[in-house]
Amino acid sequence: MKMHKNHPYHLVDYSPWPLTGSIGAMTLTSGMIMWFHKNEMYLFYLGVSILMLTMFQWWRDIIRESTFQGHHTIKVTNGLKIGMILFIISEVFFFISFFWGFFHSSLAPTMEIGMMWPPKGITVFNPMEIPLLNTMILLCSGMTVTWAHHSLMINNYYECKKSLILTVMLGIYFTILQAYEYMEASFCISDSIYGSCFFMATGFHGIHVIIGTLFLLTCLMRHTKCHFSKNHHFGFEAAAWYWHFVDVVWLFLYISIYWWGS
Repeated sequence: MKMHKNHPYHLVDYSPWPLTGSIGAMTLTSGMIMWFHKNEMYLFYLGVSILMLTMFQWWRDIIRESTFQGHHTIKVTNGLKIGMILFIISEVFFFISFFWGFFHSSLAPTMEIGMMWPPKGITVFNPMEIPLLNTMILLCSGMTVTWAHHSLMINNYYECKKSLILTVMLGIYFTILQAYEYMEASFCISDSIYGSCFFMATGFHGIHVIIGTLFLLTCLMRHTKCHFSKNHHFGFEAAAWYWHFVDVVWLFLYISIYWWGS
């Protein structure tokens, strides 16, 4: 029997996905420890697999709730918007910790690193090469995702699809260039405080780019299935906010670590 409610809020059904997500995250963390200390990656791959399966099924359930069951009312959508804004603010403070560590070490280099920045023996990247290209790629992707949003707002299906495809392609291109840069690096994460700051900050940003690309790819698939309208598209809006956050963080990374720090 269908239950009727007299309020605009959505009380979610029982779901196994928070539990399986927690198990996946724990397995992934344990797998990374095994990878770093014993060079064994089977537990890492298992954790990634559990998380990917959980994400797919959890997102599927939320898409059903919002698009087909109509549970995402204006009140619920407003709550989701506040939640996404708070999440992005928490991510901002996450990256502030990396910048804090970087500037703490670079503005007053200690005797252990030769009292100079970059530390003695570190050959840094040329900020005018791949880092500058990656900056242009992310700035262009910010333009294309805004183009997609405006196209959606005027019900232009094909322009939105085209610009979303471009954004996803630019995100993938950025990740490929970042991986190539890491392979060509003359230093590693254990090479003084510079290596630690560089790979932690740019590595976590790279993970965020991959997550944002998956987010936008999901929106592209939903758009091809006509899940969005000009009045009901918070999933896409959240992806666009997240992508702009990734853009802005990269600009700070480029200016501080690649350009000023070199």
